[in-house]
Amino acid sequence: MLKIKILTLFPEFFDSFIDNSIIKRAIAKGAVKFEIINIRDYSKDKNHRIDDRPAGGGAGLIMRMQPLVDCLRANTSKVSHKILLSPLGKTYDQKKALELSKEQEIVLVCGHYEGVDSRFNSYVDEMISIGDYILTGGEIGAMVISDSVTRLLDGAITKASIEEESFTDGLLEYPQYTLPYNYENKKIPDILFSGNHRAIEIYRKREALRLTQKYRPDLFARYTLTKEDKKRLKELENGEISVTEKEALIKGKKFIKSN
Repeated sequence: MLKIKILTLFPEFFDSFIDNSIIKRAIAKGAVKFEIINIRDYSKDKNHRIDDRPAGGGAGLIMRMQPLVDCLRANTSKVSHKILLSPLGKTYDQKKALELSKEQEIVLVCGHYEGVDSRFNSYVDEMISIGDYILTGGEIGAMVISDSVTRLLDGAITKASIEEESFTDGLLEYPQYTLPYNYENKKIPDILFSGNHRAIEIYRKREALRLTQKYRPDLFARYTLTKEDKKRLKELENGEISVTEKEALIKGKKFIKSN
């Protein structure tokens, strides 16, 4: 079981999150356990303040060291992997989600206001950013990480779904459709009704390459093309399909005519 602890100033923020379908199912199956911890409970200030003005002046308020450090120490052990949500961190991706899914315990620290005292950075194992934009706090980032990691755990969703998702093999996922075949003159590709699994596999790989190249050239540039991938790209360039698909389409047309 993976344990995820979230250190936050707003524990109520996570009430609906841990009660949603996939997360709730993973908790029920014993794949994951959540603990939401209020940083404010560890403040020694008589008014439970956890922030102060920045040293040297400046706008906003900064989260103080004492509540942060005491809260972290009280809720971690040798197996804890401690993460601070911070713009200083590396940008989060599927590879990191997979790495974190193999941990025993993840502790996510949510910053707020203008940020945390920079000395706190040395108390965590790593910092993670979910993107180059500004949020009011780390809570949404903690949800993003928790959700993406939880769904990789056994029992959360089917293994087949995980294996075919975007980013799993470095590409975007191929297009998906469901009946009816023709909706407002927009039709499902005939190859999907051929019953030929190899032909469908070829079509889907070519589409994954096409979509990634078009919409995520950054991902495509990092992707290592196989010999078969190069064939699929050549087909795209020439507006062709494979012999396997051509043969499969003949069978597929019989199904389409009957529907």
